[in-house]
Amino acid sequence: MNVYVREAARACAERGYLVDVFTRAAGRLPAREVLSPGVRLLRIAAGPPRPVAKQRLVDFVPEFAQGAAAFRLAEGLRYDLLHSHYWLSGLAGLQLQRRWDVPHLTMFHTLGEVKNRARLGERESAARIDGERAVVRGADRIICATEHEQGLLRTLYGADPNTLATIPCGVDTARFQPIAGEACEAMRRRLGLEGERILVFVGRVEPLKGLDVVIDAIAQLDAPRPLLLVVGGDGHASAEMRRLSERARGAGVGDRLRFVGAVPQQDLAAVYSLAEVCVVPSYYESFGMAALEAQACGTPVVASRVGGLPSAIRDGETGFLVPWRCPQPFAEQLDLLLRNTGLRRRFGESARAWAMRFAWSEIAAALTVEYDRLLDERVDGASCHAVTPHGSKSRHDRCDVA
Repeated sequence: MNVYVREAARACAERGYLVDVFTRAAGRLPAREVLSPGVRLLRIAAGPPRPVAKQRLVDFVPEFAQGAAAFRLAEGLRYDLLHSHYWLSGLAGLQLQRRWDVPHLTMFHTLGEVKNRARLGERESAARIDGERAVVRGADRIICATEHEQGLLRTLYGADPNTLATIPCGVDTARFQPIAGEACEAMRRRLGLEGERILVFVGRVEPLKGLDVVIDAIAQLDAPRPLLLVVGGDGHASAEMRRLSERARGAGVGDRLRFVGAVPQQDLAAVYSLAEVCVVPSYYESFGMAALEAQACGTPVVASRVGGLPSAIRDGETGFLVPWRCPQPFAEQLDLLLRNTGLRRRFGESARAWAMRFAWSEIAAALTVEYDRLLDERVDGASCHAVTPHGSKSRHDRCDVA
């Protein structure tokens, strides 16, 4: 979600919009920062000035909204529209859309009701689901990453179909591109992977991501087995990392699992490129940006056929989608790719071509169509008034992203 907000903001600014991104202040980072021409990041004091458990963040939503409103007044700004991301920012957006009398778009990225249904043991709170329902009722437009997400919002949340628009997530096709030669080998040496065949997973380390399925699949492959490189995970994931390590040892592949923690964005393309396959074994994904990044780097993907992943991967052309959540079919598809260099190369070339369709410039073009449509609807409405400082809509409207 952070990548989405940053890249979409930059791409919209390149199309002439001015974008302010509001986030909660935590730590000693500056209160304001220029991310790129036309894009400012504004950190708003709300709650304690330190990271807190996500379950507590809902308590700080009113203070966050008040802080954003105070900033606007102090700066003498007039925002033309508001685009919130995730349910917490959506709740703040509901308060601000009333204060500012501007259109409010929202994007959930993940849905609590869907996560609870995706895997036994998921426990997203009633407060989150109630909050999501409130945002669904109150937002002027809901941006969905896939048609599948549209269907879930209609059936599980009762969303008005007229408020829904489907715009996929994007990928930085300049940053994420095939890396070969010395740059790739340097990353291999840096991570201590000389002589290894690599499967890569990139993302949060949590039960919903299904890494246990890949561990058990590796145990079914013939020796020499590939190494599963897990990129991601922090102090909050230590318990899950221990559980996965124990599972790997129990399956006899304890030496085939390696956690490397977070990798800087500028280095991720080399990591994807040195891998032979990217794995996305999730129980649920609203879209699957890691799958798109891997494909942009020319790396085929083996993923679960869940959520938005069928929209991100072309089954049988850029990778494989596995409809059953058990190790054997994952092992079969991994084995097919690992044994067939020509197939991997063909899938990789198709994957890069497919990912080019998701360049951020294309995503921003679709987003700004929705922005302009909402602003036009406001102008056409009987109870509306002009929302730009000059009384008319322009390509230099200021957009607020919470």
